[in-house]
Amino acid sequence: MSDSDVSDVAGIWLATTPPSLLQRRLTLAAMGVLLLAFVASVSFANIPLPPSNGFIPYIQATMFVTDLITAILLFTQLSILRSRALLLLASGYLFTALIIVSHTLAFPGAFAPDGLLGAGLQTTGWLHVIWHFAFPAAATAYAWMKDTEHAKYPTSTAAKMAVFWSAATVTGLVFGLTWGIIAADEYVPRLLLDKTTFARLAVYTAGLDVLACTIAFVSLWLRQSSVLDRWLMVAIFATLVEMTMLNFIGGRFSVGWYSVRLFGVAASTVVLVALLTETMRLYVKLAASIRALMRERDNKLLNAQAVIATIGHEIRQPLTTIVTTSAAGLRFIQQTPPDLERARSAFQRAVSASHSVSDIFDGIRILFGKGDRSLQPIDLNQIVLDVAQSLQDELGSESVEIKIELAPELPLVSGHSGQLREVVTNLLQNGLEAMHGKTISNRILSVRTAFRNRNEIAVAVEDSGPGIDPAQLDGIFRAFVTTKANGTGLGLAICRMIIEHHGGQLTASSDGVNGALFEFVLPIRTSDSPATSVT
Repeated sequence: MSDSDVSDVAGIWLATTPPSLLQRRLTLAAMGVLLLAFVASVSFANIPLPPSNGFIPYIQATMFVTDLITAILLFTQLSILRSRALLLLASGYLFTALIIVSHTLAFPGAFAPDGLLGAGLQTTGWLHVIWHFAFPAAATAYAWMKDTEHAKYPTSTAAKMAVFWSAATVTGLVFGLTWGIIAADEYVPRLLLDKTTFARLAVYTAGLDVLACTIAFVSLWLRQSSVLDRWLMVAIFATLVEMTMLNFIGGRFSVGWYSVRLFGVAASTVVLVALLTETMRLYVKLAASIRALMRERDNKLLNAQAVIATIGHEIRQPLTTIVTTSAAGLRFIQQTPPDLERARSAFQRAVSASHSVSDIFDGIRILFGKGDRSLQPIDLNQIVLDVAQSLQDELGSESVEIKIELAPELPLVSGHSGQLREVVTNLLQNGLEAMHGKTISNRILSVRTAFRNRNEIAVAVEDSGPGIDPAQLDGIFRAFVTTKANGTGLGLAICRMIIEHHGGQLTASSDGVNGALFEFVLPIRTSDSPATSVT
C-alpha cells in the first residue's frame, strides 16, 4: 500500500479519526463514573468478604480475552496504517494478555493451593507489578511516538514483519520474566507476608505503578489527537484507580480487593469496546458504500441502455420517413414523363426528416450529457404543425383523421426545440399505435393547444383507441415500463424527463375504454426571460 493509499484510508480508523464532541463527553463521563466508583469503594475497602478461589480465574480469563482481542485489532490497524506507535501499543496489550496467563496460573488458590508453575509466595505480586507497569509504559511510548517524523514503516510488508517479530519478542519476554521470577522467588523483595497480607513494600510498588499511569495519562492528554487516544486515556485512568485502590486495602478477599479486579476489567475492556464499536461503524459505512456503488453502477447501465434505446426509438420515425419519401421520389422521377414536382416535394420531406435526425441527436446529447442547454423562444403551435406534417404518410397509411385545434396568438415558451418536437412526436406516435386495431371510421387523433392560468401553455394529444387501464397510469412514465408488445418503455419516460427539465408537467388520463389523453403544460416565456439553461 502506497503512502497515498494510507492517507486515503487514514480518516476512517479509530487511531486517526479526530474525536467528536460526543466522544469527548463520553470519555469524560466514563472517567467520572470510575472516579465515583473509586470513592464508593474506598469507604468500604477493608470490609472482609467471603473468599472465592474461582473469582481470579474467571475475572482474569475475561481480561486475557479482551486484551488479546484488543492487541489483534490494533495489530490489524498497524498493518494498514504502518504506525510504529500502534506497534508499541498493540505490543503492550499483548504483553498484558500473556502475563495475565502467568499471573493466573501462579495465583495461590486459583488452580492449586500454592499455585501452578512451581510459583512461590512472591511470584504473583511481582508479576502484578510488572503487568501494571508495562501497560502505562506502552501507552506513554505510544503517545510520544505517534506524531514523530519516523512514525511509519516504509511499506506494509515491513509493518507485517514488525508485527511478527514484536509478537515473538513479547511472548519470549513474558516467558523469561515468569521463569526468572519463579526461579528467584527466595531472593526477590517481599511483597506478601503470607497468602492474604501485603507487606509495606507493596504500597511502594503500587505507588510506582500509579506514577507510571499518571505519566501515561498526562502524555495522552497533552498529545491527544484521535478517538483511540481518548479511550486509551479512560483505560489508563481505570488502571490508575485500580493501583491507587491497592493503597487502601490490607489483604485479600475484602471489598477493596475485589473492586481492584473490577477496575482492572474496566481498564482491559474500554478500548476493546471502542474498537468493536468502530468496527461496526466501519462495517455499516462499507455496506452503505457498496450499496451506493451498486446503485451508481446500475444507474450508469440504465443511462447507457436508455441512451441506446432512445436513439433507436427516436430516429426510427424520421429514418422511416427518409426511406419512404426517397423511394416515392425515385418512383416519381422514373415515371414517363417524370413527375418532377411530386418528386421534389418527396425529396424535400426526406431532407426535412434528415434534419430531424440531427435535432434528435442534439436533444439526446443535451438530455443525457453536457451539451449546449441554452433555451430559446419556442412557438408550440408551429411545432405541432411541423410534427403533424412530418407524420402525414403514417396518418394516411393508418387511415387516421387528425384534428388540430390551435389557440390563436399563443405566447412563446422557453425551451429546446428539438426536445419539445420529440415530445410532441412521441405523443402523436403513441396515439397512432394505440388506434392500430380500431375500426377505420373511428380513428381520430386530436391535438389542441391552449393558454392556461395566464402564465402556462397546455398541449393535449387525445386518441380514440382502447385507452389505458387506470391502474397502470401511475407506472407508464417509468423507464422500461411499457404496455406495448414491442415497446422499449422509454418514450414516455423521456417525454416526462424533457418536460420536467423545462419546468413543466406531463400527465395522462384514461377511463380504460374511450382512448387516452396526454397533456403537458409549460410556463410561458416572459418578456425579460433570458436565454438560460435547462436544469
